[in-house]
Amino acid sequence: MISVRRVLSVTALLAIASAGYAEQWLHYGGDAGGQKYSPLTQINAANVPQLEVAWQYSTGELARRPELQGKWAKVQVNPILLPASAGGHLMICTPFGRVIALDPATGKERWVYEPETRVGGYATPEDPEGLKSPGFTNCRGVAYWADRSDAPPAFCAQRIFVATHDLRLIALDAPSGKACPDFGTGGTVALEAEVLAAHPPAAIGEVKFSGPPLVINDVVVLGTTVRDFHRANAPNGSVRAFDARSGAARWNFDPVPRSADDPAYSGWSEAAARDTGAGNVWGLMSADPERDLLFMPTSSPSPDFYGGTRPGDNRYADSIVALHGATGKLAWYFQTVHHDIWDYDNAAQPTLVELSKDGKPFPAVIQATKTGMLYIFNRETGEPFFPIEERPVPQGGVPGEVLSPTQPFPVKPPPLVPHEFKAEDFWGMTPWERNACVKAYGKTRYGKIFTPPSLEGTIMVPSSAGGVNWGGVAVDPESKILVTNVIRLGHFAQLLPAAKADEVRKSMQENMMGAPARIFGTPYALKQSALLSPLNQVPCTAPPYAELVAVNLQQGEILWRGTLGVWDHTLPPPMAAPWSLPLPLKWGTPTFGGPMLTAGGLVFIGATGDDRLRAFDLHNGKELWSATLPTGAFAIPMTYEIDGRQFVVVASGGHAFVYQKAGDQITAFALPKARP
Repeated sequence: MISVRRVLSVTALLAIASAGYAEQWLHYGGDAGGQKYSPLTQINAANVPQLEVAWQYSTGELARRPELQGKWAKVQVNPILLPASAGGHLMICTPFGRVIALDPATGKERWVYEPETRVGGYATPEDPEGLKSPGFTNCRGVAYWADRSDAPPAFCAQRIFVATHDLRLIALDAPSGKACPDFGTGGTVALEAEVLAAHPPAAIGEVKFSGPPLVINDVVVLGTTVRDFHRANAPNGSVRAFDARSGAARWNFDPVPRSADDPAYSGWSEAAARDTGAGNVWGLMSADPERDLLFMPTSSPSPDFYGGTRPGDNRYADSIVALHGATGKLAWYFQTVHHDIWDYDNAAQPTLVELSKDGKPFPAVIQATKTGMLYIFNRETGEPFFPIEERPVPQGGVPGEVLSPTQPFPVKPPPLVPHEFKAEDFWGMTPWERNACVKAYGKTRYGKIFTPPSLEGTIMVPSSAGGVNWGGVAVDPESKILVTNVIRLGHFAQLLPAAKADEVRKSMQENMMGAPARIFGTPYALKQSALLSPLNQVPCTAPPYAELVAVNLQQGEILWRGTLGVWDHTLPPPMAAPWSLPLPLKWGTPTFGGPMLTAGGLVFIGATGDDRLRAFDLHNGKELWSATLPTGAFAIPMTYEIDGRQFVVVASGGHAFVYQKAGDQITAFALPKARP
């Protein structure tokens, strides 16, 4: 039974209403445009070294589901702070869809909503044992909506929306946490039957909701996570929109055009338009409510790493797509990768900022990419801020592949990560380790970016993880400085004839570690992994492996860059990672999550496999402060001020792929209270 546990009294609500709460971090990423910026200045470059833990809250998931934490559960939530009229709660969700309201000043629990989300895998004709796998669980955040009509209802005039793994959209009364009875059926719109029946059809667990819903005016929009690397006819990747009051369906946008009436259909074959799936939005969306525009980063179409079943550019996949929020009609789009066979999804949230061009205002939207390139457009028209050139790229794919001869490169800013791998780039901590890397990978194919996967194996630079991943970028709207964390690890991808693959498909986790896995519906199996030494699993490329980078957006120039992460944390098997050593090696660890900026001139970021939250000087990149967390904070920090005290808050829970040290904590930092 779905339940709500409430510990918030009416007296407490009245106290909140008089506490002076401001609308400070009301959306995932701070605002609807995903700037990840706060105008607060109490914490600044001069006093940030004084930060201390103000409170810490455990969601309890580590004790409730110990078999899933670390390996299967992803703690990536970005909390939001509700206005006083909605209870003034700090809102979070757990990887299993539990919605929790906290006191933002103390971290004490006010109420909990338990949706009793089913955690399960998938069963297909190719994979009858799939339901035995729990599958990855995640909830990056919740969304807030207020009814601005002339006569809002007495109950549920302000709502929290959460989307669950088992494909439900739930509306809760923001102050109390009770389900909204006028939304869907008893507060829930159940979508599993519709989603699983869409063409191409899906099995249970192949499609999930993991990102926060996007609210634009009176519309709630949901993207989906679609299972990767498995079959050519993967599930449909549609984006769906619903009425915020009733839950009624408003519109549906499929990134694979199915109808000849769609302007992008002409680039698809009839069979590919019918059978291809994915192209989904699994990252974060953003919105410009005043212009009624929402911006979606779409992912690669199915299957990954081989595109012979889907010839052509495959538009709208791997694009930034602008839709009108009320209708779902296309405003404009731009494809950042043609015919993607590198898993170069657009994962980062498009970020809105006001720039100027030729002395005139330029309402910009920025799409950061796994290739490490930043594409900047006019969000009304799609006009590029800097020119974008179609440049020739390497050819010669596997038999059956038809590659795009060119790819789009922005003239500015320069790529934030390397775009080429050469023989002299092989590296090892010792000459023996370098030789082991050369022996393992020296006869594979490598070269410039967009070198295609091959039968002999290909070294991909950047890796399929990025560049810039789902954590995206943060932007200071005053200085026009953008900051982001980037991954600089190499990637190995090899296509094998299906007959040489294992008879039984490996799980996704095994696949990520390099075991071959069939790509059903194609002649191939895929073997992929990080580019690591066979001797000690240390990268075969020289450090740094992660960096924090700042860009002047107006000029399109890199301001500064610095290594992010230290190899000084030892973890026991099976959690041990090659970058977890008791050595103070400032080489950078794999980085997932993102930064947050403040008007105090600071960059706050966790996102590393060394258990730290750090603060950097926005203008020169100097590290000013760090604190140790219970585990890695692969999430995005946020900040707010309550009763004159500024807090910085971040979630920590490790990472399913790169840092399996489990956790379920929300930690708040603040300056010391003034003593009498």
